[in-house]
Amino acid sequence: MQYIMAINKQMVLRKLALTCFSIWANMLIMNKIKYSAKTIEKFLKRRQIATLVQLMEELDNPARCTIFRKLEQLEYLSSYSHRGKYYTLRSVTRFSDMGLWDFRSVRFSRFGNLLETAQALVHDSEAGYTATELKDILHVKTKHALTQLYRSGRIQRDPVDSVYVYLSGENHIADRQRKARKIHQKRSSASLIVANPNLAVEEAKAIIILFCSMLDERQRRLYAGLESLKLGYGGDTHIASLLGMAPLTVARGRKELISGDLSPDRIRGKGGGRLSQEKKRPES
Repeated sequence: MQYIMAINKQMVLRKLALTCFSIWANMLIMNKIKYSAKTIEKFLKRRQIATLVQLMEELDNPARCTIFRKLEQLEYLSSYSHRGKYYTLRSVTRFSDMGLWDFRSVRFSRFGNLLETAQALVHDSEAGYTATELKDILHVKTKHALTQLYRSGRIQRDPVDSVYVYLSGENHIADRQRKARKIHQKRSSASLIVANPNLAVEEAKAIIILFCSMLDERQRRLYAGLESLKLGYGGDTHIASLLGMAPLTVARGRKELISGDLSPDRIRGKGGGRLSQEKKRPES
């Protein structure tokens, strides 16, 4: 009798073991389906971009390492803006000629993160970039990234007109970029000497600065934008340095000229700025 009971107990234990194994195997199969890379791929193709939290919610909150393991199976990119918070697929992106793509102001690069993107654009540039010029292209702050690239020896930099121009890390390309930058600087002065080609550069600068001092705020901005358009690449920085203006102000004038947005009612009238505050003297 005890022998029969022992056999029955063993059979029950075997059945329980088989049942537990079957449940465990089924859970693995279900998780494999639920946490498949295909699920992430379909979600990103539908949404185009997503954060890690959104991906985790779509997959019913698996571990973070599971999400990254699945992303590695796909050709994915993280944004160079928003501190790499967003993810997308290469098949979703539509890169510009410079290798950039933005979706709802979230920006991606075919080169990868901000460091890799900044290095690639500086390397491929005609005459290097200042931090402001690169910021205008990438629409994010670049000074810290460029400084980090320079300190690690991945790019070079030269001081030009009180700002740094960042150049390729390869000497032969950097030398070519330096020459191109010098040509642009010469054009900057030459474009301002129209009436008298023999006029000294410093005299020409003095005349232009005097002329600008007679213009109102908007006229100065538009004139600076016009001169920048004459120069082309790098014009905003050169003209801003010459006229003592912010490069973004020159860029704004240039864009207004291109768009034709020149309505006279947008000129700030005399006394149209912030009201002055009269100092109150303490009563004696």
